[in-house]
Amino acid sequence: MSTIWTPNSWRKFPIKQQPNYIDLKKLSKVEKELSSYPPLIFAEEARSLKEKLADVSNGNAFLLQGGDCAESFNNFNADNIKSLFQVMMQMAVVMTFSGGKPVVKVGRVAGQFAKPRSSDTEIIDGVEYPSYRGDIINDIEADVNLRVPNPKRLLKAYNQSAATLNLLRAFARGGMADLNKVHSWNLDYMRNHPLGAKYEGMACKISDALKFMESCGITSKNTPNLNQTVLYTSHEALLLNYEEALTRKDSITGDWYDCSAHMLWIGDRTRDLNEAHIEYFRGIKNPIGCKVGPTMKEDELIKLIDALNPDNEAGRLNLIVRMGADKIADHFPNLLKKVESEGKKIVWSCDPMHGNVEKAPNGYKTRDFDNILGEVKQFFQIHKAQGSIAGGIHLEMTGQNVTECTGSRSSAITTDDLTSRYHTQCDPRLNADQSLELAFMIADALKEAR
Repeated sequence: MSTIWTPNSWRKFPIKQQPNYIDLKKLSKVEKELSSYPPLIFAEEARSLKEKLADVSNGNAFLLQGGDCAESFNNFNADNIKSLFQVMMQMAVVMTFSGGKPVVKVGRVAGQFAKPRSSDTEIIDGVEYPSYRGDIINDIEADVNLRVPNPKRLLKAYNQSAATLNLLRAFARGGMADLNKVHSWNLDYMRNHPLGAKYEGMACKISDALKFMESCGITSKNTPNLNQTVLYTSHEALLLNYEEALTRKDSITGDWYDCSAHMLWIGDRTRDLNEAHIEYFRGIKNPIGCKVGPTMKEDELIKLIDALNPDNEAGRLNLIVRMGADKIADHFPNLLKKVESEGKKIVWSCDPMHGNVEKAPNGYKTRDFDNILGEVKQFFQIHKAQGSIAGGIHLEMTGQNVTECTGSRSSAITTDDLTSRYHTQCDPRLNADQSLELAFMIADALKEAR
């Protein structure tokens, strides 16, 4: 690791999971153009999120982080953004109402375009193609020419992220987040659903409480916390030339921030201590995350924490545990014990998605809801046993009525149903009712802990 950090010092280090651009001059031109664009977020917003995550690390708030596996150029529209916003609001209000803690809402949105892959190529119908690495890099269509990495896609990803952020801010500040509209967050296809009815019952209690508060003079007109919210953005900072181009020096503090999102994270495949992603992340002042998989060793994790959060700053580092339901009990307790014994200030969150991918008999990738639920339950149980803080949840989810993950009590999707509405760009996502069911379970865990 170099002693002097700059936004481009990562380029001197080995790097994994990168596209092989053919026209490097074109790439350089695009990077230069992108570096002249306005920032997507502002440093003060990132500092605000860090403060809220410090509350999470101290047990005074809970982190809800969720959104698409990979955002799509073709499926980009206002309805999809709105449905994600609605289901995030539903989940947050369920957790806040039952768990008694404020919920910090962070979307996997407005930048979640690049995806790590297990191989540089893939076989489709007997033909070998360059692997699809996300819309920011190449096209998902099985076409050799469209699979060639295209630098121009960086600009399209920026423009789509800007438009997405604009709409999310309008939803958050323009009245859609008003608690008096808690009933309207229930998505249309959920209204006649048993889980939708359970949510409506809770929404009625909230409405009654709001009427009482209004009679006391506390209304959404005079109390911004009742009619506004903040939905922060995040994505895996995999494509570092995109991140570098949007890295800016804050005029107030002189610190460097990655202004492509409020929070960025490093994947389990790119967290090598001697490689480019750690080098880049150590220099930005955003709150950051790192995935922690079953191959992580105790001493390695301590070194990673020291590299990314040398000042042991609360709210700076979110360790996102993604073990798998069958591995978390064997691997996570010792890691947790080691980190806690060292006095590290960490936000611990659970990603129950990435360790539970399986292939159905019909060839579709899926995730079984019972495994997702099982990993979340074990995550809370392990923290309870060690007296530490289970701080958050990290989900691949959508507000769309998709059939990508099997099971759940509320949505009995079988492997045969996967072909019905399987729309993901990459990995299977929870739909709205599965996400809401999980939120009720987490709310119960938070209530018990309280």
